Amino acid sequence: MRTFANVFNKNCDMESFEELLRKDLHQFLLSMKEVDERMPECPDVEEKWEEIAKAYIPDGIREFQDFPSASLGWMMYIGMAVAKMWDTEWEIYSKIEDLYVYMRDKRGYDAMDEYIREEVLLLQGVDYTVLEKVTGECASRVYNALMHQHLEPGTKDAFNGYVACLHQLYLFGAAMQLKRMGYHMTKMN
Repeated sequence: MRTFANVFNKNCDMESFEELLRKDLHQFLLSMKEVDERMPECPDVEEKWEEIAKAYIPDGIREFQDFPSASLGWMMYIGMAVAKMWDTEWEIYSKIEDLYVYMRDKRGYDAMDEYIREEVLLLQGVDYTVLEKVTGECASRVYNALMHQHLEPGTKDAFNGYVACLHQLYLFGAAMQLKRMGYHMTKMN
């Protein structure tokens, strides 16, 4: 069986790398019944990606060296939170100047995952723990794929690889949350 990491090589361009991340996360989350076969489309959430990424990257990069799974996984939680905000009070949340800083400053960077699970997603007990495990596994898979790229730290390629990882985690976080809230994409005849 081919593992995800075996598919990559040093010469893989970032677009191909991101596509392989997307396929791997999709298959993994599909097997866990966390996403549907057809990914949801939510332009409002997708449009927030760039501004959130710009605000997040300085914190994420700083944390990556010592806490790579948190640095990556927090973006998946952010995607979930933005999807939840979109479903509940988008008229209000869409006008917040910096959604990332808004979430981070509730409890600080280190506790942002707990803040999102408890106060945004309103999870407790088993649901809280299951989401923590799924997100941790996704972050580990993406980190493993990134490390198999053998990108030189501090280079443009390393930065672009990190951003590709964050982007897919954000999108899959949103997709998971949309499914949890009952949104399903089905093919129209």
